Amino acid sequence: MASATRTEIRSAGTRRITFYVALAVFAQESTWNFYDNRVPELLRDHVSSAAVIGLLMGMDNLLGVFIQPYMGNRSDNTRTAWGRRIPYLAVMMPVGAALFLLIPQATSLGWLILVIFLYALVMNSFKPVSESLMPDFIEPARRSRGNAAVKIASALTTIVAALVSLLLVDDHPKLAFAVPSGLMLVAAAVLVWRVRDSRSAAYQAALAEDEASAATGRREANAEVKARVILRELVRDPDRSRLLLIIAVFAFASAWFASRSLMTPYGVEVLGLSDGQAGGLTLPSGITYILAAFPVALLAERFGRLRVMVAGMAVFAIGLLLGAAVQTPTVTMVTLCLGGAGAAGFIINAVVVLWNLAPSSRVLGTYTGLYTVGWASGGIAGPALVGLAVDITGWHLMLLDIAVLTVIAILLVVRIDRLQRGNDTGEGAL
Repeated sequence: MASATRTEIRSAGTRRITFYVALAVFAQESTWNFYDNRVPELLRDHVSSAAVIGLLMGMDNLLGVFIQPYMGNRSDNTRTAWGRRIPYLAVMMPVGAALFLLIPQATSLGWLILVIFLYALVMNSFKPVSESLMPDFIEPARRSRGNAAVKIASALTTIVAALVSLLLVDDHPKLAFAVPSGLMLVAAAVLVWRVRDSRSAAYQAALAEDEASAATGRREANAEVKARVILRELVRDPDRSRLLLIIAVFAFASAWFASRSLMTPYGVEVLGLSDGQAGGLTLPSGITYILAAFPVALLAERFGRLRVMVAGMAVFAIGLLLGAAVQTPTVTMVTLCLGGAGAAGFIINAVVVLWNLAPSSRVLGTYTGLYTVGWASGGIAGPALVGLAVDITGWHLMLLDIAVLTVIAILLVVRIDRLQRGNDTGEGAL
């Protein structure tokens, strides 16, 4: 009976922290999605070159590659009565909301670039901090379903951004920015009011490691674990699992982003659709992604995360082969739906595997940032790599080009699975 009571209390705590992290991610992603919708149009008021607009819109991804690991590491090394994450969120989320409100107020190109740069800087700074609350509070075996809830919340923000655009942008373009900004302020207030990550299991474990290190004389209790030390240990570790996983994240992100960003020109060039019709090809796949997110988390906890990641990517690749073999709008839409469901198997579980492979609770924020390095780098490189392949082989082979990247990611994860066999990584960890 006592054991059952403890299990119920632990489950309630897991649901509670999952809700708070999902709320934080929902709020911040609402601003990002609306940013992606509206800022290109604001830039077009000053710049006619699509290349320059694309370059400025890609600035936030590039900043994230450098800033997120650094800020994840900074928060890992922070010790306060409120914990190591909440102090950053209490300051940065309101600052990010204020900068978001300033974007439509910028009347010159110089001011607009400055404001969006500062916005991207602040938002990238606290993204790994908020997401690291998940592994801080939730035990390794249950992290997939928690991350599924967070990813679903993130995916739903596209609907929020679309609704705000439909209802407010035409008549009240500046007021429209206030809605996502207000959501982020509410989320910040709730987090600061309800969450103390100083009580999390990972924070307490980090404190215990600090004291143990100090007691053995290896280091001072408050000494920082530098990011470069973590990277050096990761690269030199004879077990290549973590390094291979980051490379696999890069490879699959390349395939995923290429399948999204190049689908409109593919629909026009190969399927003979109009720009508007081609732009709608990916809509059903977003729904299958949301529907598949929680089931793949449950499957991962039952059969193993690495196996579900491989199975998900295999479904993604099979969909691409089907689309390459039968190039019609209907089959392409089926292809993308399979791809959305398959991608969920990878996206929901990859960061959880990386958290669970981290050598210590002291470095979870840094590992959240390293996941972003792989994912964002793939998002930058993938469309360019596949676009180059298209220039050489033609649009008709684009889906096969993306399938090649997917197969590379599958082989990497299969290799990690073999490396981990026999390793004691804890029940349900991988």
